[in-house]
Amino acid sequence: MRSSNRGKFQILNSKSGFLDFGIWALDFGIWYLYFWFSLNLFNMNIDNELVLKIFLAVIIGGIIGAEREIRIRSAGFRTLMLICLGSTLFTVFSQVIGDKTSPDRIASNIVVGIGFIGAGVIFRTDNRVNGITTAASIWVTAALGMAIGSGHYFVSILGCFIVLIILVVFPFFDYYIDRANQIRNYVISFPYEVNEHNKYEKLFKEHRLKILSHSLAKSGNMIKGAWTVQGKAKDHHRFIDWVLKDERVNEFEF
Repeated sequence: MRSSNRGKFQILNSKSGFLDFGIWALDFGIWYLYFWFSLNLFNMNIDNELVLKIFLAVIIGGIIGAEREIRIRSAGFRTLMLICLGSTLFTVFSQVIGDKTSPDRIASNIVVGIGFIGAGVIFRTDNRVNGITTAASIWVTAALGMAIGSGHYFVSILGCFIVLIILVVFPFFDYYIDRANQIRNYVISFPYEVNEHNKYEKLFKEHRLKILSHSLAKSGNMIKGAWTVQGKAKDHHRFIDWVLKDERVNEFEF
């Protein structure tokens, strides 16, 4: 047992030794590239302002993307970082390639191209459309990238700050607005009774809920109704409690 344990410890030690050596080699390579880049930056034909634009685009795109990533949205950290960097580079290259004749030729297509990416994150569920805020974040991130590429650094930083305020602070207002005005779908199945098929329309009015659309279908002795209703959250809850206590209701979806 002792010899086998020694062999296991030797294998573990060798693995950890290889891991330490790999980490050390990686650190050495990173520092080597850093010092090489620092020493040769001014000797090479590199535009320092272009490097600044690239780093600023990555930072601003990463900040906005981090907020989307925290909220687990479809377009997150890496996506918005790449969008901001790409729009910055397209704007820079548009000015260089187009020169004085048409410096906006390539940059003008960013607005068109970014629309395809934004449309891919919008989807519909029931009576709600999700992903519009994320699509708008993609759109405004591309605009900030264009501002960086054209040299408007203060505008891009200020825009990033305003975007963060809108994405972080304003959801608290959305919560109270949603409580004051909610749209819900109800599906209720109940036995047919003479002159009682419209009783739920009356109940909605009694609970101060506005009917946006509704449909009824009869199968045998059962009636199944579907309603889309608008009103305050507390009024919805009062109506749901009333229906749950109604013993005649066979099926209730809300």
